[in-house]
Formats: sequence, C-alpha cells, structure tokens
Amino acid sequence: MDAGNTSNPPVSPEHHASSDSESPLYSPPLPHLSRSFQFLSDINAHYSLHLSSYHDLYNWSVTKVDQFWSNVWDQTNVIGHKGSHVVDNAALPSQNPAWFSEAKLNWAENILRVRSPHKVALIQTTEPTSADPNPALRRITYSELYNLVADLVSALLLSGLKAGDRVASYSSNCIENVVACLAASAIGCIWVSAAADFGPEGVFERFEQVQPSLIFAVDAVVYNGKVHPHLPKVSTLLSKLSTSNIKSKVVIISSSFGPDDRKGWESDWSDWQEFVKDGQEPKLGRSSDGEIEWNRLGFDWPLWILFSSGTTGRPKPIVHRAGGMLLQANKEFQICADLKPEDVFFYYTTTGWMMWNFLVSGLPVGCTLVLYDGSPLRDPSYLWHLTDELGITIFGTSAKYLDQLAKVYKPREHHSLTSLKQIYSTGSPLAAPLFDFVYQDIKPDVLLASITGGTDICSLFAGMCTGLPVYRGEIQCRMLGMAVEAFTPSGTPSGPGEPGDLVCTRPFPCMPIGFWPLPGFGTDDVVDAAQSRFRQAYFSEFEGVWYHGDHVTITHSRSGNGGGLVMLGRSDGVLNPGGVRFGSAELYDVLDMCFSPSSTHASHTVIDFLAVGQSIDGGTDERVVLFVQLMEGQHLSEELEKKIRQEIRVRRSARHVPARIIQVQDVPYTLNGKRVEVPVKKIVNGAPVSSVNPATLRNPECLEEYLGIGQMLKREL
Repeated sequence: MDAGNTSNPPVSPEHHASSDSESPLYSPPLPHLSRSFQFLSDINAHYSLHLSSYHDLYNWSVTKVDQFWSNVWDQTNVIGHKGSHVVDNAALPSQNPAWFSEAKLNWAENILRVRSPHKVALIQTTEPTSADPNPALRRITYSELYNLVADLVSALLLSGLKAGDRVASYSSNCIENVVACLAASAIGCIWVSAAADFGPEGVFERFEQVQPSLIFAVDAVVYNGKVHPHLPKVSTLLSKLSTSNIKSKVVIISSSFGPDDRKGWESDWSDWQEFVKDGQEPKLGRSSDGEIEWNRLGFDWPLWILFSSGTTGRPKPIVHRAGGMLLQANKEFQICADLKPEDVFFYYTTTGWMMWNFLVSGLPVGCTLVLYDGSPLRDPSYLWHLTDELGITIFGTSAKYLDQLAKVYKPREHHSLTSLKQIYSTGSPLAAPLFDFVYQDIKPDVLLASITGGTDICSLFAGMCTGLPVYRGEIQCRMLGMAVEAFTPSGTPSGPGEPGDLVCTRPFPCMPIGFWPLPGFGTDDVVDAAQSRFRQAYFSEFEGVWYHGDHVTITHSRSGNGGGLVMLGRSDGVLNPGGVRFGSAELYDVLDMCFSPSSTHASHTVIDFLAVGQSIDGGTDERVVLFVQLMEGQHLSEELEKKIRQEIRVRRSARHVPARIIQVQDVPYTLNGKRVEVPVKKIVNGAPVSSVNPATLRNPECLEEYLGIGQMLKREL
C-alpha cells in the first residue's frame, strides 16, 4: 500500500466522530444488569480481578485470549467435549493456530438444543402479490424443527451423504433452507449457499469450485410483488456444472406460489416432501430413543463455505470452522446482545449474505426467528407492519435500506413499534444523519447497533453491547475477544480519532481455516495454491496480524467503551490526493447530510454518489472524482456543483474537495447492496469493463458509462 506523502499528515474528519462533549443518542437504562457486565462480574470472581468497565473487560479479553474463550465456552453452555487446550496465547494471527484441539462438538446439535413443542422457532413471511395480497405466515415450533431435521438427516444418509461432502442451496429465505443447513451440519457435511436472486453464471462460479453432492433449490421466488420462476435458472446452473463433469443430486422445494405441476422438472429431480418422507421410515442416523446421532467432530472442522463478492475475479471460497462459528455467535448474541428466549429476531437478508448465517445462529437462545422472502421497499410499510404484528424485538437490515427508507417513509408516524428494542445495520458504513433518522423517525429509545465484520469472518469485529450508550455516527465498541486496532501505512497503531486500516492483532476462533480446497480435499498443488491466496489476502499487508481491508477511526474512549469505531470505507478504495489519505465515507456523509432528499438543505437533488481516485502525474499522485446521481430529469448545475464543493470544504477540508464532480445515470452495486468503488476506480484508470465480473453486480450495465467517463478524464490530463 502507498504510504503517501509523510509531510502531509492524515486529515481528521471534522464531523465523523462525535466530540467528547456530545451526549449519547441512547443510554441503557440499567447497564450493570446487562449480560456483558454480568460476565465481567463472573470473571472478577473467577480470577480475583477488579475489572470495572467494558474497556477493562475488553482489554482482559484480548490479553488473556485463552482464558476469555474458555469462559465463553463454559458460560454459554456449549454441548460437547471441551478438553484442556484452548489456544496458544502467544501465537500470532498469521500462524492461524489450532483452537480447542481436544474438543469434539457438532454445530447443529448446539443450534437445536431447544426442543419445546410450544415455542415457535421460525416464522416465514412472504411479500404480498396481486394474486395473494395477504400471504399466510408459516410457523414451526422447536420440536417440529427438530423432528424435520431428524427426518432430513435420515434422507441425506440414505442418499449416501457423509461428512466432508458439500451440500449446497440455491434457494430463498424459507424454513426448508434452515432445515437443510442444520441436517447437513448434523452429519458433518459442509454447507454452501447462493441466493435465489443470483444469476446462474454467478452461482456456477461458486459451485464449480466446491463441487456439491446435493443441491436444494426452490421452484419460485417473490420479489417486487411478482412471482419469478426459479427452475429455469436451476436448469441453466446444472447444465453448466455438467460441462465441468460435476453431477449433483437435486431436491426441489415447492412453494405455495410456485407452479402447480412439475413442468420444467428434470426426471431425476426429487421433491422436498417426498425426499423427507423417504427418511422417516429407516430412521438412519437416529438412536433408539429417537435422538439424532450427531457427528461430533473437531473444533476446526469445516462448517460452511462463504464466498467473497468476486467483483474483479472468481469469488474466493472462504472456509469457516464449526467451533469458531458457534463460539463467536454465542458470545455475540448471549453476552453482547443479551438475546433472550422471549425475543423475536428479524434480519432482512438473502441466503447468499452472511447475515443469514448470523440470523440462524441465534436459535440456541430459544428465541423466534423471522424469515422474509421479497422486496424490502416496494411497500415501505410492510416490514414495520410485521414488526408490530409479530412483536419483533430485534430488526436487522442494511445501511442502504435505512438510507432508502429515510427518503420515502417515517415508520414512527404509522406504527407503534412498542416491541422494538434493537436495530442492527451493516453492509456499508451507517452515515451519521441516518442515526438521526432512526432516533427521530423510527424510535427514540431503541439501541441502534451499527455492526461491522464481514464474509471473511462471518461475524463481527465491532458492534453492539446492551450495556453501552450509542453515539452519533459510531459503532458502539470493539467486540470482546477481537483485538481490533487501526494501523497507519507504516504498521503502527493510529492514535484515538486518527484514521487507519482495521487489523486484528491477536488470534480469534472465527478466523477462517483457509480457502477451499483444504488439505485432504484436493491435490497438493491446488491446496497449496488456495492457502497461498488465503495468506496473501489477509496477512501480506502487515507482519503477523490480520488485515481486513477497512479504513476506520477508533474514537476516544467514553462511558468506559474503550472507543467506538467510525467506518471510513474500504482500504483499497481509500482516497489519497496529495498524500492525504481519507475514506470515501467522509464525502458521502456530507452529501447525505446536505443534499439527500431527507436532508434539510435547499438542494434536495442528490440521490446517490460514488467517489474514486484517478491516477495523475504518471501514477505518483491522484485526484478525487465524485460521481453523483440526481433525481430523474435533473441536471448537475454550476450552482449545485459549487454548493457541493463548498459544503465539503467547510465540513471536511480543502484537501477533500473533489477535482471533478460528474453526473451519472446510475451507481453500481453488488448483489448484497454494496457500492462498487474499487472496480469503478480501475475502469476510470483504464481497465476494461471485462475486468469486472458482471455476475456479482446488481446493475452491471451501468459500467459502460464509467468507461466513457474514464476515457474523457484521461484526455483532460
């Protein structure tokens, strides 16, 4: 990474982090009754310590790494054999040390620890259509969920599935998808998932790498009020896999809104209902008392494979360890988030985003999960009606959703939202004005938890704590056990309030095992190449530590939080004009605050934006180019351009002012709703559009406009 001009120190953003005197937007009513402070008391008693604040507990958790995670195992009642070994407390993250090397456990056994015949485990909801304006809710209790998983375990074993086989899903967010994941994991199979809105080409790029033995798929999906047939996409996928000599058994989940007949089915496809029924009679994989014969494997056994976005190449297959996923989720939900059996937990997500895995990992608490299939904003009121109807207590979404919602709807004016306790936001930085929107127009006494982590760790580096306040524009805290720092380009920690690259300096159990294939699952040369790519991705930037690729600021500590986090954007998209490094979010915050339709500024015209660096002076420097998308029919006037520059200069600095502001028709996004900065930067700097993988984008057609703009900008130099 370019260290920049050392004579020009980084510019601290004026309004990014709250000042020390700023009051919190939310304060917990009884912080010392929160689960995190109860955990602190237990640690004090166990080790004769005198920890008094979250910051004290955090520092202990990243110093005594082995003791901390051992206590997480014990206090969250992990089912399985623990053993005496935890981790080498002196190891560096780059060594990717073994965790709980003597342990034997099964992730699904722990997920299904609750068996109540009365408590609802899952509620499936579907977006209304003209044919079905009031779709019925589907509910399944914990005991029904367990029995269905047990039958599917038998069916999978009857089909010859075994530990280490990959079981894939090309499905919507339905009950059957959760059941399939749990049943596959009970055997020790490795779960792989792609969202139904992915195109067949993008799914092929993923599945070809892992060669699934079996694929679950739905027959139709609902989006934007319409039913979309899914089987043609499944057929295209299978045809592509066949050309690579990959043959997968297929099980089709028939939806209530799908076709009545089996038109479009291949002769060797199985129906979900019939497939499960086949497993009811032999009861393979079940003991005499009906208990599933859980395949307890090592802590580091691969649980699932998640894929990077793959915008500039083949998606990277990231393999996550079963024990790490279990322990990390237990810590996040049971200790940090205070999730309880009476909670109703909703997250708007597809099955191809890690937030689906995150949501399912809440089941061990015994709460109710809400699954939703459909558009979030075609009817902006729908999800908030569900919140009142189902008593949703935790509402999870993306920053992009909140940004779009703020432009069209104020839930507080139309809904009671009395049940709502926490709102989670992730996917991209949550701008400070959106904190205002949540507290003014959704609910004033809710815990707004901006959270950050990623597909790479399938969990969180920083996020929620029910014992801490919420400050405007900030993530509450670094998560327990995650030794997060912000590093300067020279590899030294940034000071409080100074930007840097997010790193993790101590090992953590949710660190992936590697990229697929792992040793034992491929030839030596292919395995070696995969692990070389893994090391290059996370350990090549700074010696010994995990490099995550986010540009962040750790704020000054307040209320004993040890400093919150402000997300500034992706490190590889950091802007660096004249050697002054800053994140694109510093510009986006100004545009959100002053020019978005939800702002109070006079010019309510800018609806989206994207900032990249254009290389100048033979690659020795760069200038900032800001792309803006305006409301339909409007044009970028000299007056508006002047106002944008003025606001950026006043609210940031002269160095932040873009060299060029250019109107575009559309801003590219990934399928998971993230702005595509780095590929656009490459195109603007001369890369062909073909360098970007279109299967990973929601709107790849807009890239041609940026190619033309890049050629125009090059002629200007």
